[in-house]
Amino acid sequence: MSLGRTRAVGLSGVNGFVVEVEAHVAGGLPGFVISGLGDSAVKQAPERIKAVSSLVETMLVNQRRVTVNLSPAGRRKVGTGFDLGIFIAVAAAMGIVPRGVVQEVVHIGEIGLDGSVRGVTGVLPSVHAAALAGVRHVVVPAVNAAEARLVSGLEVHAVADVRELVRRYREIAGGRPVVPVEEPAQPEVPPVTRTPDLSDVLGQVEAKVALEIAAAGGHHLLLAGPPGAGKTMLAERLPGLLPPLDGDQSMAVTAIHSVLGLLDEVRLITRPPFVAPHHGASQAAIIGGGSGHIRPGAITQANCGVLFLDETPEFDKAVLQALRTPLERGSVTIARAHETVTFPARFQLVLAANPCPCGNGWGQGLDCTCSAAMRRSYFGKLSGPLLDRVDLQVHVQPPGLSLTGQPPGEGTRSVAARVAAARACQRERWRGLLVADWALNAHVPGSLLRSSAWRLPSSATAPLDRALERGSLSLRGYDRTLRSAWTVADLSGLQRPGRDQVELALSLRRQRGVAA
Repeated sequence: MSLGRTRAVGLSGVNGFVVEVEAHVAGGLPGFVISGLGDSAVKQAPERIKAVSSLVETMLVNQRRVTVNLSPAGRRKVGTGFDLGIFIAVAAAMGIVPRGVVQEVVHIGEIGLDGSVRGVTGVLPSVHAAALAGVRHVVVPAVNAAEARLVSGLEVHAVADVRELVRRYREIAGGRPVVPVEEPAQPEVPPVTRTPDLSDVLGQVEAKVALEIAAAGGHHLLLAGPPGAGKTMLAERLPGLLPPLDGDQSMAVTAIHSVLGLLDEVRLITRPPFVAPHHGASQAAIIGGGSGHIRPGAITQANCGVLFLDETPEFDKAVLQALRTPLERGSVTIARAHETVTFPARFQLVLAANPCPCGNGWGQGLDCTCSAAMRRSYFGKLSGPLLDRVDLQVHVQPPGLSLTGQPPGEGTRSVAARVAAARACQRERWRGLLVADWALNAHVPGSLLRSSAWRLPSSATAPLDRALERGSLSLRGYDRTLRSAWTVADLSGLQRPGRDQVELALSLRRQRGVAA
């Protein structure tokens, strides 16, 4: 019996797990079998490896019976990244490469029929998982080497061809020096482009205040108003008000983009992502899923950033309703018959909507051509439970001609400085609670804010109490307005919100003309 072992990495969502690759080669009826819940790409690996084995001296796979097991066998394995690990395990079992050298090494990569090792997606989370498992050496395609080196704590070896890798392992076993593989030159980092500045937006004082509060406390925001009022401009300027990502957030966001194949520049993403899908996107594209391999959706791509749904009523109603659970939990769990995957989804939601299908139903609505039924149907897609989860709901009026000659308003830099100071106050306040997810006011449970330690005096919460008694505000809305009030206080430099801050937060949640 000939047995070879090495390692690979599988992905479940955006998290990796180390896979033990075992290969058994014996005489008998020729065949090549892979066990371990591989998908169709894994099941096709034997055909690629058979073709490549003819390029390696004495590796006659077609004349032997080969059995490969991917352990843990009960977890689903997806993608062509297992090709290289399977090839090396078979080569070790046949004595082509030294077994002791490859046993503890992780191999990631797809094999071409010409022996080339091709790049794959998800290298960053795969290598990160290997490092957490204590792996010290990982072999990746040369085109993915720079991405793999974003992870510290292990040594990355680039490979461009399987014959070259076999030769290098033989040289290591013989104690001879190994020449590193020449890696593709990385493109120069493009110059930093100018981010949209808040001063570009004319007027809209109240909407800008709501935008600043949303940025400071991590609150969700609805902008409703006629076409051309500046809703999209305001939403596009929200990421510029947010502070840079910290180390853990940067690694998580970059890993998500790696899995999605969107990592254009080989460096950690340090700015909050801004994701604006088209209103025709499917539920799988927004929430995540797929018929075969479960992929992250736009809400995961926007993790630690902003998800902007422009023309929100044009989205499918089922897509909008599916946002309700991720908005509460900060994650989304997608269940299929063969597996269940959980993706991170801690994002800020920004919705933008016209008042009616024709867009002219604002003010007195004299130019509106929509019937009352059309207007109800249009905004009816924004259900009460969804809007109840949106902290700030602002009606954006079109700026008048008198503003065209006015000097620009406050810029992004000064507003971002206040946002950063307010967030620092929140971190200091909630630090003692030792809950990582409570870095912002929007993440703090309402039960805590209503507890004896943090409860506001009845004189301050009187407007909220009356709205709750009348039934115009739900308990969830009560808690969300409290969170917004705390953020207003942080921006004002106050220790606790008073009645003025509560009234401002309540007015920004229940404006006339929003969802009318």
